[in-house]
Amino acid sequence: MKFGCISILLVFFSTFAVNADVLVVGGDEQFKSVNAAISAAKAGDTIRIQPGIYNENLLIEKSLTLEGVGSPTIKGAGKGSVIEIKADNCSIAGLKVETSGGDLVGEDAGILIRSDGNTIEGLELRDVLFGIYLFNSSNNKISRNSIFGRTSLESGSRGGGIHVWNSSENLFEDNVITEARDGMYIQSSSNNTFRRNRVFDLRYGLHFMNSDDNLFEDNIFYDNIAGAAIMYSKNIVLKRNTFVHNRGFSSFGILFQDCRECTIEENLVLDNAVGLFLEASLNSVFRRNTVAENDVAMEVFSSSENNTFTENNFINNMSPLTLIGKSSSTKWATDDGGNYWDDYDGYDLNTDGIGDVAHPIHNIFEHLEGNFPRLRIYLNSPAAQSLVAAEKAFPILKGTNEFDRRPLMRPVKIDTAFPPREHSGRGKWILLAFSAVMLGIAAVTFRRGAAR
Repeated sequence: MKFGCISILLVFFSTFAVNADVLVVGGDEQFKSVNAAISAAKAGDTIRIQPGIYNENLLIEKSLTLEGVGSPTIKGAGKGSVIEIKADNCSIAGLKVETSGGDLVGEDAGILIRSDGNTIEGLELRDVLFGIYLFNSSNNKISRNSIFGRTSLESGSRGGGIHVWNSSENLFEDNVITEARDGMYIQSSSNNTFRRNRVFDLRYGLHFMNSDDNLFEDNIFYDNIAGAAIMYSKNIVLKRNTFVHNRGFSSFGILFQDCRECTIEENLVLDNAVGLFLEASLNSVFRRNTVAENDVAMEVFSSSENNTFTENNFINNMSPLTLIGKSSSTKWATDDGGNYWDDYDGYDLNTDGIGDVAHPIHNIFEHLEGNFPRLRIYLNSPAAQSLVAAEKAFPILKGTNEFDRRPLMRPVKIDTAFPPREHSGRGKWILLAFSAVMLGIAAVTFRRGAAR
């Protein structure tokens, strides 16, 4: 019975493939508009679009493949979505998509997907309110697209580059997103994978809530007001991502609000106002990350409980920690060791690589930082650094009770993924900053090795 069903399916799909036609649009071809070809096509057909500009909005209600030859442009009328997909198992590739409508409530987008099993790849979207919008849509592949938002609008009036609502089991990889409101906005959507996307020049690089079991790996978020805001979610995995130069008032590299059971591993958090921000977040593991060159490495509310930090590198941050509240249940070490702190001045008599003296995670400005964030601009001044040095030599102020009791003597070597190419020239300084941090780690390792 089982093999009989398989045979029937094979015959069905073979017949489907044999009967599929290729309809060509443009120039001297039979079809002068894409809509005319869509009307004439049957499910399973391919519509091949020749170079040119096609001034039309497309509604796809049957399973079709649209493929561009020489990057033809589908230019919308400035109302609604440029391409709306309602049928399952469609494929769109090789097109330029421009000029959606401007209705945020109506979800006007370059590509609006209301179905499952579609592939959207190799598109360039410009002057669109939302870029690619998934609405109650699952098992789609969104890859190698370049999305540019509507720069004529203020940032808060734009839509998201990739907007995902109530959609699961989707794959987003190798996309470039800029000039939108949020790079990737995810709400009520679980079990999605986001891989090797580059997001820059917008409000939030990543913004999502009420979305469990999502995986983010090898993405880059830079030059945004805020890197990532992760809220009201559990079982989120962030691995080998880069959060660089995300700055604005009260900004951060990564924010966790009311999250739990998350894994944050091998990420680079570099040159942000606040590197890591945790409020009411529980039972998460931060392991083998490099947090460097931030104004404040971590801002942690006492409502965040039972989180573990181990094998992380904290390098050249103006301040290591701002604790909001009297105490924290954060675990700064395990039996295997704690974290590397570049300002640790202890010793290792038994040469096991773990400091024999606990490392206090605070400085004398911690209270001021927590209550007057604007004062952070002064924390790297010569006067402030002199006070820090004096306080270390003659401690008179009581800090927090946060201690790494097993600090590492050498930085942890982390092969953070960093793409060799950048979408714009701005990315070159990021690579230089990253290289500087890695050289700093190497220098510290050499000095401490020589000291032995």
